[in-house]
Amino acid sequence: MVFFVGLMLGQMVGAIPLVIVIAIKVAGNGGGFVMPDNKVDFSAYGIDPNIGLFLMVVPFIVSLVIAVLLVKGFHQRSLMQVVNGGGKFRWNRFWRGVIVWGILSLITLVIALLAEPDNFEFRFDPGSFIPLVIISVLFIPFQAGTEEYFFRGYLAQGVAAWTKQRWLVVFVPALFFALLHGLNPEAEEFGFWTVMPSYLLFGIVFGIITILDDGIELAIGTHAVNNVFSSIFVTHKSSVIQTPALFLQKEIDPKSEFWGLLFFSVLYVLILSYRSNWKLKTLGTKVGLQEEPVAEAV
Repeated sequence: MVFFVGLMLGQMVGAIPLVIVIAIKVAGNGGGFVMPDNKVDFSAYGIDPNIGLFLMVVPFIVSLVIAVLLVKGFHQRSLMQVVNGGGKFRWNRFWRGVIVWGILSLITLVIALLAEPDNFEFRFDPGSFIPLVIISVLFIPFQAGTEEYFFRGYLAQGVAAWTKQRWLVVFVPALFFALLHGLNPEAEEFGFWTVMPSYLLFGIVFGIITILDDGIELAIGTHAVNNVFSSIFVTHKSSVIQTPALFLQKEIDPKSEFWGLLFFSVLYVLILSYRSNWKLKTLGTKVGLQEEPVAEAV
């Protein structure tokens, strides 16, 4: 109940400012408004994309506040007990996720630019790009953190308590995560079953690193840098993040991009596993049954 009430109520309440702004813009258009193909293309409503991006993040902040209060009230669990069992927020883990996945994302973009230069339009505008960077870096981590709190924090802990199976702790939240993102414009453009494998893969990766690292800080950092990178560096017409990014990708092949995502996701987990001395076989054990404690990463 806390999961659905916190997420849905927060999204509805937090979306009120965005709905008001859109209503004002549409009403001021004198009835000449035409619904865009991508419903989160705020420029079609006459809204600055950077303002639209900020307004999109507000519902996630509201959802997080509501969820923290509900979890405290119903379960007597604090914010940090959901994050990592009750310790301090491990900023080194957060930044590790940011740095490693950020580097891999940059490599992916460079490869794409070299392989298909004509498929990317460079459109640097300092007047819009600088505010975009500020808004993205300051606020998108709240959106990513909220999703990780719900899926890899609260929901994963619930699945662990019910099933005691780590593989279900990875898979069940990943499935809900993918289904939620099935409402994104990409699913409408390319087809639900075409984009679902990528969303599910992201959820599985976030779940694996959460289990192996005993906390969601790595997942928050990875999720945050992925979305910040998409916001700042490259977007496309069907993206849920419509921003004045440096590059506009003209054509997307979701099936081909999935295989690239799979390769870099496996590489990412292996890099973190080596760096943190994880034991991947832990994923096959039951919750509470582990041969040796996970080594503390430095």
